[in-house]
Amino acid sequence: MEAGMVTPAPALVRFSGIQKTYDGEHLVVKNLDLEIRKGEFVTLLGPSGSGKTTTLMMLAGFEVPTHGEIYLAERPIKNVPPHKRDIGMVFQNYALFPHLTIAENIAFPLSVRNTTKAEAQERVSAALRMIKMETLAHRRPGQLSGGQQQRVALARALVFNPQLVLMDEPLGALDKRLREQMQLEIKQLHETMGITVVYVTHDQSEALTMSDRIAVFNDGIVQQIDRPDALYEHPVNSFVAHFIGENNVLAGTVETIEKDYCRVTLAGGGAVTARAVNVSGAGASTSLSVRPERIAIIPDGTSSEGPNRLPAKVQNTIYLGDHALAVLDVVGNGEFMVKLQPGAHDEKRHGNLKPGESVFITFRPEDCLALDPV
Repeated sequence: MEAGMVTPAPALVRFSGIQKTYDGEHLVVKNLDLEIRKGEFVTLLGPSGSGKTTTLMMLAGFEVPTHGEIYLAERPIKNVPPHKRDIGMVFQNYALFPHLTIAENIAFPLSVRNTTKAEAQERVSAALRMIKMETLAHRRPGQLSGGQQQRVALARALVFNPQLVLMDEPLGALDKRLREQMQLEIKQLHETMGITVVYVTHDQSEALTMSDRIAVFNDGIVQQIDRPDALYEHPVNSFVAHFIGENNVLAGTVETIEKDYCRVTLAGGGAVTARAVNVSGAGASTSLSVRPERIAIIPDGTSSEGPNRLPAKVQNTIYLGDHALAVLDVVGNGEFMVKLQPGAHDEKRHGNLKPGESVFITFRPEDCLALDPV
C-alpha cells in the first residue's frame, strides 16, 4: 500500500440480495446490496414508502427479509432474535417506560443482560453524565421535556456498548431549534465514541448535516449512496437531484453530445449547454438540473457573454434573512428559483427586482446537469 493511504474500515453491516414483500406481489425493498463500515454514520433517506424504514426494521430484527441475508460483523443474523443482535435502538416516540425513573430506564438494557449491580450503576452514572442529566436521575419520563426524553432514549441505547445503534426518525417530534441542537449532539457522540450509526429520516437537511454517507431510497431501491457533498454536486439521476437540496428543472431534448457535454433545446424555447450525466443519446428527452445558488441574474439590456443565457420574468422575491430568493418564470417554469447572496439582493446590486420585470439569467455549463426526464 502506498504511503499516506488509509485502509477503509471493514464492513460491520452487509445487506446481500435483500428483498421484502408483505403481500407476495409488491416488493417494498428490491434487491438491496449495501455495506456499512465500522464507525460510519450512514443515513437511509427517502420519502414515505420508499423502503428505508423497512430496511432498518430488518436490520433490527423486527422484520424478516423475504429473500437474501443480512450480516453483522460477518455473522448472518436473519434468524437471530432482536435482543441477541447487540444493537441499540432509538425511536421517534422515545419508547421509555413511564413507571420507571430516568436511571431505571437507562439501566433496563443492562438488567436483561445480567450485568452486575455495581457495573450497572457505574455505566448508568456515566450515561447520565454523557447526556448531562445527573441531577434528573430520579425523575420519571412524564416530568421531562421532549428533548430530555430523547437524550434518555439515546443514553439507554448506548449504555450497554452495542456495536451498532439504529435510529428511526429520532428527532421528528422536536421543534426546529431543538432538532438542530440534537443533530449536533448525536453527531458529536458518534465522533467521540466511535460508534456505528444507521439513521432513518425523510429530512434531507438533517441527513446532509449528520451523515458520513447517505443512501437515497425511492421505490424500494437505493438510487445513490455517497457522501453528502457528492450527492449534492454529482447526483446520478433526477430523483436524487430533486430530493437533495433546492433544485431547478428545465425540460428539453438532447441535440448533440460531445465528450462530457451536450447541447439541449429547451421545451419552452432557447438552448443551453449542459454536462451529460444521465442521457441516452441525441434526440432523447432530458431534464436539466441547476442549483439556485449557481445562477446569476442580469438586468435587461445588460450585455453578457456565455453559452447559457435565457430570458426570464420576475415573479416575486422572498427575503429569508441570510439570503433572498428570486422567483422567476424561465421558459415556462414559473417557479424557477435564484438564490441571491448576502448583499446581492439590495437595490443597488439588483435594481430592486420588481414583479413583472424582464431580466436574463445565466449559468455555467458545468453547473447544469442533463439527467433522465422527470
